[in-house]
Amino acid sequence: MKALSPLFVFLLLYLATSIIAQDFYKVPIAVAFLVSSVYALLTLRGTMSERIGIFAKGAGNSTMVLMLAIFILAGAFGASAKAMGAVDATVNLALKYLPEQFILPGIFLASCFISLSIGTSCGTIAALTPLAVGIAQQSGIGVPLMVGLVVGGTYFGDNLSFISDTTIVATQTQGCSMSDKFRVNVRIVAPIALLMLVIYYILGENVTTPADIDSINLWLVLPYLAVVILAICGLNVLIVLTIGIILTGLIGILMGIYDVFGWFSAMNDGMMGMSELIIVTLLAGGMLEIIRHNGGIDVIIKTLTQNISGKRGGEFCIASLTCLVNICTANNTIAIITTGPIAKDISTRFGIDPRKSASILDTASCFTQGLLPYSAQVLIAAGLSGINPIAIVPNLFYPMMIGVALVASILFRYPRRYS
Repeated sequence: MKALSPLFVFLLLYLATSIIAQDFYKVPIAVAFLVSSVYALLTLRGTMSERIGIFAKGAGNSTMVLMLAIFILAGAFGASAKAMGAVDATVNLALKYLPEQFILPGIFLASCFISLSIGTSCGTIAALTPLAVGIAQQSGIGVPLMVGLVVGGTYFGDNLSFISDTTIVATQTQGCSMSDKFRVNVRIVAPIALLMLVIYYILGENVTTPADIDSINLWLVLPYLAVVILAICGLNVLIVLTIGIILTGLIGILMGIYDVFGWFSAMNDGMMGMSELIIVTLLAGGMLEIIRHNGGIDVIIKTLTQNISGKRGGEFCIASLTCLVNICTANNTIAIITTGPIAKDISTRFGIDPRKSASILDTASCFTQGLLPYSAQVLIAAGLSGINPIAIVPNLFYPMMIGVALVASILFRYPRRYS
């Protein structure tokens, strides 16, 4: 168990301290990984130079470097698009032309589309929650239901977006392309999204829409549309993000929204905003390499798989491990970073298609994250809406249902081609 002790140190420092402080964001997760990484170095034998070399092997492998490049470009694109007003334009486009009876399913659809476009659930929640609360107050619909609708819909994009950090990490750790993972994942969750549209239509037949939605400049929506379309077509994600960044610069500068230096500043803010995730990724990669070097990964796999056989058991093992780590860290990206290498080994042992294992990682993490009252997404929504986080959780129907869909996809072996 000594090989796994760095992981226990991390969980004890982060989880136990957070429970004692009654605040899962009291202890910065990067600090928790730093302490556990230093401890991991102390568990190794050899000179300090040799120990650091093993750590650097995990932190600086080709998969990690590619992930970091994607994080940087995604941050630059997201911030430059937001600075030019693309988020507001996309929100207004989704809401302005909706018939009143479609306002609930329309907001859910807007939440799905925006999160799919910008690749972040938190950003979507920040953009849509104030509008959703205003509509709820004007129409008499419960605010928790409306906020839960927005928060739930964001996990559609968080689960499927080509620029979502969960998608990036899941595909890179499993060694498959984003477009292939998308094809598998969408077959699992799309029926649930369609079902939710029907349910929200029934719930919202008597809703009235506000009349004071701002006018829309379609040029501002173009970068998001381009990123989604090009990514779905299978273009390399680095190229897709680069094109998106260029479009935000051209449109923003030509329309006089910002000058070249304003564009540069926005991109810089976006890249700096990814710094914590980049630091955590490097530290987690190095720590997990030490755990692997000491035989800890073999211990985990042996413990988890000793009573299972076949692909179905292996897939349940990956899903369960992801959910457990996510509950402990309250961060779905960190959960996938932590469990991804283990899931890869389990997939290899049981012959699980890497596209399916990537989908399981991402969907299990979004399911768990979506139902945690102490997750960043729920806390942001609660803060913007002025309601208790616990009141939001029972209304998070979509995250609940994708958990059911994930279990069904494992039990009944679908999508059949990838199972």
